[in-house]
Amino acid sequence: MFSWIHLYFFIGLAGLALSLCLTPFFQYIAERTDFMDRPRGEAHKGHGKATPLLGGAAMFTAWILCIGGGILLVKNNHLPQMAALLSAHSRGIDAVGNQLAWLVFGAFLAMLLGLVDDRWAMKAYVKFFGQFCIALIAVFGGGARLSFFCPWPWMGAVVSIFWFMLMMNAINFFDNMDGLAVGTITIAMALFAVVAGFFEQYFVASLAALSCGVGAGFWFFNHNPATIFMGDSGSHFLGYLAASVSCLVTYFRLDQSLSRFPILLPLFILAIPLFDTLMVVIIRWRNHKPFWIGDHNHISHRFVKMGLSRKRAVQLVHLMALAIGLGSFPILWGSFGTAAILVCQTILLLLIISILQFSLAHQEENPKK
Repeated sequence: MFSWIHLYFFIGLAGLALSLCLTPFFQYIAERTDFMDRPRGEAHKGHGKATPLLGGAAMFTAWILCIGGGILLVKNNHLPQMAALLSAHSRGIDAVGNQLAWLVFGAFLAMLLGLVDDRWAMKAYVKFFGQFCIALIAVFGGGARLSFFCPWPWMGAVVSIFWFMLMMNAINFFDNMDGLAVGTITIAMALFAVVAGFFEQYFVASLAALSCGVGAGFWFFNHNPATIFMGDSGSHFLGYLAASVSCLVTYFRLDQSLSRFPILLPLFILAIPLFDTLMVVIIRWRNHKPFWIGDHNHISHRFVKMGLSRKRAVQLVHLMALAIGLGSFPILWGSFGTAAILVCQTILLLLIISILQFSLAHQEENPKK
């Protein structure tokens, strides 16, 4: 019997296959058009040779082709095995068409904004303005809006716009080692797909499963040693997807939740990039440096200073992201006490990691102390 779990699996598999096929093609285009990332002595860049820089375009193309292909297959009834499954939800599929169009448009603009920045290095305020416009499209057009028991709708819209801008910049900051950002977001999308599927949110679960597959396919070429980078186009695209999916998923239901803690779940699933961004901004502020200027103060860099290889540092970050994300799932159905303990446990885990990485990295920089 064909079920929604099978559908999510095949959607993710389609995204994986297309991403695997298209990434080498875009790598070839980048090399032929000289769309390359050259270090040019920039201190925060860890690679030593020119690397193709069209990974974001590759992921977006695979993503949009899967969406378009899926719509055509369903509309033309080319998937008879799914007919019985989808027939009961045909009205729902039609209802999300307008919302999906706005979300796709926002994703395209996010990728395009990063692509322009990869090519011509925009001023920070221009990029922030572009991110703000994209967030407006997603929130008011795509309906991707956070809900946190706030009585004022305008407050939810403001927080959601900030969330979109935060995620695009957080993933941009977090993309500092081969495979780090795309692997973390791939894990997050898998977790969001599970949560959305648990609450029978078919549209959001499908979107998350597709994003997970596309990210996994690109990771194959982006993990250490990377043959292609995703650049700002990829980090903006993935940050946009993370913000969109996290806003669309329902975390609190009266028939399932025993507390209001489930609304914190996106913070746990995306805890590592958010925590890393917060720490980096604080460090740059204390050093009197602009927060948008790259450096080597990210969590992955500090793990390397502790003695890990870059590859092992990335693997450790991925395991942390998976552990915190999975560990937060009982919040969905647990009691108030259970949820409170899990929240405290996650905070303590992040504090332990912070003490270790900052203390050991400081000892390496100052061995006599």
